[in-house]
Amino acid sequence: MQIRKLKNQEKPPTELLLLADPSLKLVNEYVQRGENFVAEVSGEIVGVYVLLPTRPNTIEIVNIAVSEHEQGKGIGKQLILDAINQSKKMGYKTIDIGTGNSSVGQLALYQKCGFRISGIDHDFFVRHYEDTIIENGIWCRDMIRLYQDLD
Repeated sequence: MQIRKLKNQEKPPTELLLLADPSLKLVNEYVQRGENFVAEVSGEIVGVYVLLPTRPNTIEIVNIAVSEHEQGKGIGKQLILDAINQSKKMGYKTIDIGTGNSSVGQLALYQKCGFRISGIDHDFFVRHYEDTIIENGIWCRDMIRLYQDLD
Protein backbone atom coordinates (compact mmCIF):
# COMPACT_ATOMS: atom_id res chain seq x y z
CA MET A 1 0.00 0.00 0.00
CA GLN A 2 1.17 3.50 -0.83
CA ILE A 3 -0.05 6.69 0.86
CA ARG A 4 0.46 9.91 -1.08
CA LYS A 5 -0.73 13.49 -1.21
CA LEU A 6 -3.45 14.06 -3.78
CA LYS A 7 -2.17 16.04 -6.75
CA ASN A 8 -3.69 19.47 -7.45
CA GLN A 9 -5.44 18.35 -10.64
CA GLU A 10 -6.83 15.15 -9.07
CA LYS A 11 -10.38 15.10 -7.79
CA PRO A 12 -10.77 13.95 -4.19
CA PRO A 13 -12.47 10.54 -3.83
CA THR A 14 -15.84 11.97 -2.80
CA GLU A 15 -17.59 8.59 -2.51
CA LEU A 16 -14.98 7.46 0.03
CA LEU A 17 -15.14 10.74 1.96
CA LEU A 18 -18.93 10.39 2.20
CA LEU A 19 -18.48 7.08 4.05
CA ALA A 20 -17.11 9.07 6.99
CA ASP A 21 -19.16 12.24 6.58
CA PRO A 22 -22.63 12.12 4.99
CA SER A 23 -22.71 15.87 4.26
CA LEU A 24 -21.59 16.55 0.69
CA LYS A 25 -21.65 20.28 1.45
CA LEU A 26 -19.23 19.95 4.37
CA VAL A 27 -16.98 17.49 2.52
CA ASN A 28 -16.70 19.85 -0.46
CA GLU A 29 -15.86 22.76 1.86
CA TYR A 30 -13.00 21.12 3.75
CA VAL A 31 -11.40 19.25 0.83
CA GLN A 32 -10.90 22.64 -0.85
CA ARG A 33 -9.15 24.09 2.22
CA GLY A 34 -7.29 21.02 3.46
CA GLU A 35 -4.44 18.73 2.49
CA ASN A 36 -5.83 15.52 0.95
CA PHE A 37 -4.00 12.19 1.14
CA VAL A 38 -4.97 8.86 -0.42
CA ALA A 39 -3.98 5.24 0.12
CA GLU A 40 -3.63 3.08 -2.97
CA VAL A 41 -3.44 -0.66 -3.41
CA SER A 42 -2.56 -1.84 -6.92
CA GLY A 43 -3.44 1.61 -8.32
CA GLU A 44 -6.89 1.67 -6.68
CA ILE A 45 -7.68 4.36 -4.08
CA VAL A 46 -8.84 2.47 -0.98
CA GLY A 47 -8.42 5.12 1.71
CA VAL A 48 -8.35 8.86 2.25
CA TYR A 49 -7.75 11.44 4.94
CA VAL A 50 -7.91 15.23 5.02
CA LEU A 51 -5.77 17.46 7.23
CA LEU A 52 -6.95 20.98 8.01
CA PRO A 53 -5.11 23.60 10.08
CA THR A 54 -7.50 24.83 12.78
CA ARG A 55 -5.56 26.91 15.32
CA PRO A 56 -1.95 28.06 15.68
CA ASN A 57 0.28 24.95 15.81
CA THR A 58 -2.79 22.66 15.55
CA ILE A 59 -4.03 20.56 12.64
CA GLU A 60 -7.09 18.31 12.51
CA ILE A 61 -7.90 15.10 10.70
CA VAL A 62 -11.32 16.24 9.48
CA ASN A 63 -12.10 13.08 7.51
CA ILE A 64 -10.63 9.61 7.34
CA ALA A 65 -12.24 6.77 5.41
CA VAL A 66 -11.43 3.31 4.06
CA SER A 67 -13.42 1.66 1.29
CA GLU A 68 -15.88 -0.87 2.67
CA HIS A 69 -14.26 -3.86 0.95
CA GLU A 70 -10.86 -2.96 2.49
CA GLN A 71 -11.99 -2.29 6.07
CA GLY A 72 -10.61 -4.45 8.85
CA LYS A 73 -7.19 -4.80 7.20
CA GLY A 74 -5.29 -2.15 9.18
CA ILE A 75 -5.51 0.54 6.50
CA GLY A 76 -7.27 3.00 8.82
CA LYS A 77 -4.51 2.67 11.41
CA GLN A 78 -1.86 3.20 8.74
CA LEU A 79 -3.69 6.32 7.53
CA ILE A 80 -3.85 7.73 11.08
CA LEU A 81 -0.16 7.06 11.69
CA ASP A 82 0.68 8.68 8.35
CA ALA A 83 -1.43 11.73 9.24
CA ILE A 84 0.44 12.04 12.54
CA ASN A 85 3.78 11.76 10.74
CA GLN A 86 2.80 14.29 8.03
CA SER A 87 1.62 16.73 10.72
CA LYS A 88 4.94 16.45 12.56
CA LYS A 89 6.83 17.07 9.30
CA MET A 90 4.72 20.20 8.72
CA GLY A 91 5.75 21.49 12.15
CA TYR A 92 2.45 21.18 14.01
CA LYS A 93 2.53 20.62 17.77
CA THR A 94 -0.96 19.12 18.21
CA ILE A 95 -3.24 16.97 16.06
CA ASP A 96 -6.98 16.76 16.70
CA ILE A 97 -9.66 14.39 15.49
CA GLY A 98 -13.38 14.14 16.20
CA THR A 99 -15.91 11.40 15.81
CA GLY A 100 -19.50 10.66 16.67
CA ASN A 101 -20.55 9.31 20.05
CA SER A 102 -21.89 6.28 18.16
CA SER A 103 -18.60 5.53 16.35
CA VAL A 104 -17.34 3.01 18.90
CA GLY A 105 -14.83 1.34 16.56
CA GLN A 106 -13.28 4.66 15.58
CA LEU A 107 -13.08 5.80 19.21
CA ALA A 108 -11.16 2.64 20.08
CA LEU A 109 -8.84 2.97 17.07
CA TYR A 110 -7.99 6.61 17.74
CA GLN A 111 -7.12 5.86 21.35
CA LYS A 112 -4.98 2.87 20.28
CA CYS A 113 -3.09 5.32 18.05
CA GLY A 114 -2.32 7.59 21.00
CA PHE A 115 -5.20 10.08 20.95
CA ARG A 116 -6.81 11.20 24.21
CA ILE A 117 -10.33 12.53 24.71
CA SER A 118 -10.35 16.30 25.19
CA GLY A 119 -14.06 17.04 25.24
CA ILE A 120 -17.54 16.66 23.84
CA ASP A 121 -19.28 19.02 21.43
CA HIS A 122 -22.84 18.33 22.54
CA ASP A 123 -25.46 18.07 19.77
CA PHE A 124 -22.85 18.75 17.03
CA PHE A 125 -24.50 16.34 14.60
CA VAL A 126 -27.98 17.64 15.44
CA ARG A 127 -26.90 21.22 14.66
CA HIS A 128 -24.84 20.54 11.52
CA TYR A 129 -26.65 17.68 9.75
CA GLU A 130 -30.16 17.69 8.36
CA ASP A 131 -30.72 13.94 8.63
CA THR A 132 -30.57 11.90 11.81
CA ILE A 133 -27.51 9.62 11.90
CA ILE A 134 -27.89 6.18 13.48
CA GLU A 135 -24.74 4.09 13.83
CA ASN A 136 -24.32 0.83 15.73
CA GLY A 137 -27.93 1.27 16.83
CA ILE A 138 -27.01 4.53 18.59
CA TRP A 139 -28.25 8.02 17.73
CA CYS A 140 -25.18 10.02 16.71
CA ARG A 141 -25.66 13.38 18.41
CA ASP A 142 -22.39 14.44 20.01
CA MET A 143 -18.89 14.94 18.61
CA ILE A 144 -16.23 13.31 20.77
CA ARG A 145 -13.07 15.42 20.42
CA LEU A 146 -9.63 13.82 20.76
CA TYR A 147 -6.09 15.17 20.52
CA GLN A 148 -2.46 14.10 20.52
CA ASP A 149 0.60 16.20 21.32
CA LEU A 150 3.22 15.81 18.59
CA ASP A 151 6.40 16.89 20.40
